Amino acid sequence: MAKIRMKTPLVEMDGDEMTRVIWQMIKDRLITPFVDLKTEYYDLGLAHRDETGDQVTVDSALATKKYGVAVKCATITPNAARMEEYHLHEMWKSPNATIRAMLDGTVFRAPIMVKGLVPYIPTWKKPITIARHAYGDIYKSVEMNVPQGSKAELVVTDPEGQESRSLIFDFAPSAGIIQGIHNTDKSITSFARACFNYGLSTHQDVWFATKDTISKTYDHHFKDIFADIYEKEYKEKFEAAGITYFYTLIDDAVARVVRSEGGYIWACKNYDGDVMSDMVATAYGSLAMMTSVLVSPDGVFEYEAAHGTVQRHYYKYLKGEPTSTNSVATIFAWSGALRKRGELDQLPKLMRFADQLEKATIETIEEGVMTGDLYASSQLEHKVKVGTEEFLKIVANRLAANVGIIGGE
Repeated sequence: MAKIRMKTPLVEMDGDEMTRVIWQMIKDRLITPFVDLKTEYYDLGLAHRDETGDQVTVDSALATKKYGVAVKCATITPNAARMEEYHLHEMWKSPNATIRAMLDGTVFRAPIMVKGLVPYIPTWKKPITIARHAYGDIYKSVEMNVPQGSKAELVVTDPEGQESRSLIFDFAPSAGIIQGIHNTDKSITSFARACFNYGLSTHQDVWFATKDTISKTYDHHFKDIFADIYEKEYKEKFEAAGITYFYTLIDDAVARVVRSEGGYIWACKNYDGDVMSDMVATAYGSLAMMTSVLVSPDGVFEYEAAHGTVQRHYYKYLKGEPTSTNSVATIFAWSGALRKRGELDQLPKLMRFADQLEKATIETIEEGVMTGDLYASSQLEHKVKVGTEEFLKIVANRLAANVGIIGGE
């Protein structure tokens, strides 16, 4: 079979540790045997980010704007231990946060549901999609240590040079810390419209939650913008579609989510979405069964797995020990990006290949072949635990048997 041709490259962002190893395996076994793969490659591994002063992250985001579709491997966000391990020049910020800020997008995360994996919360019958605001808050914060005896103030200088001041805290009795966060009306507005549009396109209710009773200016502003946009632009469309928009406090939302059956979009501020997407993924069975796509207001898409770099498995891999790492979310990042590239470039064969790749992956699991994390929670009677590479080999064999129906170029 001739390989499926691409017109426009994908932006490919390589990553770190075990996911970097899996990344290459997926390309070698599941993509390049069937697709004449075209990518513009950026190495976002921590060592290379340090070598370039993190310029490679900026360059990858600019390339994503240029080409419209990107696929990203999981990357390390360094802490003090990573500074020492990699001998870094600086404790670089999250590459995801940098890319999200540059694209001003919203992250939509949803679980991959397969037979035999029953959610830990028995009422959940449908996927819950987390819509995470992808800009600002603590991910673009400014932080300082404050010596005892200092006074910290919030200062805003208006366009005419007039200052407004508000006391944060008087640190006379003790040293401490401060953090400054921000957001913009433009970004919050884009977030709201992205959530409402996604709800309409997927025919799902939209929930939104903040802590506006405590944060009476910051969080309340999010609430007001969402309400205003919904009333002016989306209320009639939602009513015609038979779906609803619902606002509540974040703690009430958590309680409602646990009692629900799923099947809606839960819009969250940046930090809330970071935490809740991991909670939802784990409750559905595995962090490695969670898709993630960043969507910008101007229609740029970046696909990735919602989990991290699987550090513990990587250290085992380096020692030559066997690993059983779940590659499903990373496979779905590639399939999502290839499908979107095919859609934008009007390449139906590339889109059908993406469908077949996902089908082969899910069928492999549903027939009882899976990695260790799924083996521990699967309720299938006949199941077998396989290693990292063995799982990909089995998926590749199934894909090869089915992919002939797509045809070549």
